[in-house]
Amino acid sequence: MNVTSADGTPIFFEQRGSGAPVILVGGAFNDRTTVAGLAEVLAADFTTIAYDRRGRGDSGDSPDYALEREIEDIAALIAHAGGTASVFGHSSGAVLALEAAAAGIGIDRLVAYEPPYATPDQDRGDVLGQVRAQLAAGDRDGAVKTFLMVAGTPEEMVEGMKRAPVWGWFTGLAHTLPYDLTICGPGARPRLDHLAKIAVPALVIGGGASPEGLQAGARVAAEAVPGARHETLAGQDHGVLQYPETLKPLLTDFLK
Repeated sequence: MNVTSADGTPIFFEQRGSGAPVILVGGAFNDRTTVAGLAEVLAADFTTIAYDRRGRGDSGDSPDYALEREIEDIAALIAHAGGTASVFGHSSGAVLALEAAAAGIGIDRLVAYEPPYATPDQDRGDVLGQVRAQLAAGDRDGAVKTFLMVAGTPEEMVEGMKRAPVWGWFTGLAHTLPYDLTICGPGARPRLDHLAKIAVPALVIGGGASPEGLQAGARVAAEAVPGARHETLAGQDHGVLQYPETLKPLLTDFLK
């Protein structure tokens, strides 16, 4: 199914289950298939909406990207769902969900899993400029490597990924990496003034097995959003979407 965003871009989604609507927002290298497992797990209790963010899968795109366009995409899905919906976001999708909630577009409950905010002692430099330059030169492999290494992936692991089938998936979505970097903002610093505007119940989750930097980003978000609840999911890391059943108890309790 499709909805049409405010700028005319078609946004493709799959809907499952019944009950209160929950929109699932993936991060970098994600499309609707990577949140499909969580959509299926939650469908017993909720109407789940898994969608392709613009530029991915079966959704359209526009030549001039802006964070506001992706917020409008979520707003179009919320309108389809009846005017209000809960939103779950993972990684840069969590930052997008937080920004959408701050914009006041009809989100009634918000869950953010490990928004990748930089801590004050981290300097990530101009990653967006570097990735854009690599993509402009046709170097999709270089753009993916730059992104992964800034995200904390060891170089030897990146080199191993290059020999695995997953690398083709990464390079196929490389053109959307500037979108995720734009969402996270300069240096991935949290927009504290935006987060302070969020006026809906919010749950921010970190994985107990994640690197300290990702756990710290989750704590930063929870501290900045008024009244937000912070939880640590024991035994899980940033790859939690591969184990969606581990999220079900926490999400079901909060979203109901």
